[in-house]
Amino acid sequence: METSNTLLEVGDLKKYFTIGTGIFGKYKKILRAVNGISFNVKKGEILGLVGETGCGKTTAAHTILRILEPTSGEVYFDGKEVFHLKGKELLEFRRKATIIFQDPYASLNPRMTIRDIISEPFVIHGHVRGIEKEKKLLELINEVGLAPYHLPRYPHEFSGGERQRIAIARALAVEPKFVVADEPVSALDISVRAKILNLLKDLQKKFDLTLLFITHDLSVVRHLCDRAAVMYLGKLLETATTEDLFINPRHPYTEALLSAIPIPNPKLARSIKRIILKGDVPTPINPPSGCRFHPRCEHAEPECATLEPELVEMGNRHFVACLKFIR
Repeated sequence: METSNTLLEVGDLKKYFTIGTGIFGKYKKILRAVNGISFNVKKGEILGLVGETGCGKTTAAHTILRILEPTSGEVYFDGKEVFHLKGKELLEFRRKATIIFQDPYASLNPRMTIRDIISEPFVIHGHVRGIEKEKKLLELINEVGLAPYHLPRYPHEFSGGERQRIAIARALAVEPKFVVADEPVSALDISVRAKILNLLKDLQKKFDLTLLFITHDLSVVRHLCDRAAVMYLGKLLETATTEDLFINPRHPYTEALLSAIPIPNPKLARSIKRIILKGDVPTPINPPSGCRFHPRCEHAEPECATLEPELVEMGNRHFVACLKFIR
């Protein structure tokens, strides 16, 4: 662990999948979804994990939470190595570290009432019993902006935004220290997203939560997160405070992502230089040698195809993985 103020420490985390190709999956290949990432999250901090679809963000989060088992690497949570936990210790970790899934239509059991969905963690973990269960249930439903009369209803009776509020209440039911929010607003209407983001920000402050917020939308990161980590093809390319990342992006990929943020003012939008990345995202089954981003980078040099850069600190907790900074 880095300091006593660090809640989560991830070291060289890798998650590979073996997949079959050809007739009957006879030929096996390795998909390197997460290929050696390291970062930490301070207590009470919101870290945004950003990148294109398929870069490994969700796989990394699921591996940290032991929804998926790792290929290698280590994760320390509150001073304990997560991948060595078993039995009661693992159950206790899963009470302290929970997740809000992306799709509120798929993450709620359609056969259960809202009362049963939110109170199910009480049954699994047993941390709230007796008359306290009903009191806690009413507190949670009120915290997320719903009412007690919603409790006997079923998920199909609610809108997408209301379902995500229910999912947030369920995540808070275990009284966690750490919450992974896996693109919690990407499946919602644009008019609802701001309300859910503001709700998460208010709850984070009220309950002193630490959040890992997964998204592909940097404008959301700017609104919500204290720090950001930019991921590409299973690797981290840049990490910095949100303010520093927006004012002084170092990696060419980060610059391209920032240039793609929509600007509502048409006159101002015309003055912004858009960086159009060439080619498609390479496959994690056969990633490029050297720097993962070099086939699409307009600043790439010949050595970028052979040398793989490591994250180097540029000052003020700003780390960049680019050869132009370590030459």
